Amino acid sequence: MASVKDMRTRIGSVKSTQKITKALQMVAAAKLRRAQNAAESARPYARGMANVIASLAAGVSGPNAPLLLAGTGKDQRHLIVVATADRGLAGGFNSGIVRLARDRIVKLVAEGKDVKIITIGRKARDQMRRVFGKRYVESYEVGLKPPNLALVKPIAQKILDLYLGGEFDVVTLISSRFRSVVTQTPTARQLIPATVEKTAGGPAPFYDYEPDEETILTTLLPQNISVQLLAALLDNQAGFFAAQMTAMDNATRNAGDLIDALTIKMNRTRQAQITKELIEIISGAAAV
Repeated sequence: MASVKDMRTRIGSVKSTQKITKALQMVAAAKLRRAQNAAESARPYARGMANVIASLAAGVSGPNAPLLLAGTGKDQRHLIVVATADRGLAGGFNSGIVRLARDRIVKLVAEGKDVKIITIGRKARDQMRRVFGKRYVESYEVGLKPPNLALVKPIAQKILDLYLGGEFDVVTLISSRFRSVVTQTPTARQLIPATVEKTAGGPAPFYDYEPDEETILTTLLPQNISVQLLAALLDNQAGFFAAQMTAMDNATRNAGDLIDALTIKMNRTRQAQITKELIEIISGAAAV
């Protein structure tokens, strides 16, 4: 049985850990509001660009359609872009994204597809490289600053260069969708060929474009990749801070429960020692 001194030392260690988890929880809570606002502010722009592309795509078809919209006509070579955070201590946030990516890759490989991987974030790099090292293409780090266009443009350019060079037929981005403080959903979205979603609420409005739709799409589609990457990374950041806040809150509560249990155990051990010493003193006095 551990001595009172050993248990007191362990209680002190758990209290130190509790202070750290509490501090991390407060930091994550402070950063969450800003990250959430940034993620929600980026969505209308990304959604608006998707609507414009859908409207333009309705007037372009056949050989006139840009390659980023029409695709190569094949579905054999896939590029999976996996985006996570650089840091951990966020529960199952990073592992949920990696699990979805791993399942998608295993399914594609089982179908005979050729799959390559680009990772964004150290956690995605470390986990994906261990399992799919031979399929690895490139890795990027998110960093400590909020995601911006300067961060995503080199990634988008790398994807474009590989696609226009004939390396891939389909490009899919896997990241987390921030829905609320308690809900972050791993999501897969196709970047290339660009998916055209029909707008709800009746027929789409008619626009007369100048220059023609093909010229606008040729310029807009590469920019759309950067916008979709930025929106995904902003969602990732908000989801990471929300998951970290929840995980650190649970850790702080568990540390408090452990401190209470250890304190009760220490008090019982100390009481037993005092009772034993009293018995020895009384027995000795009675024997004199």
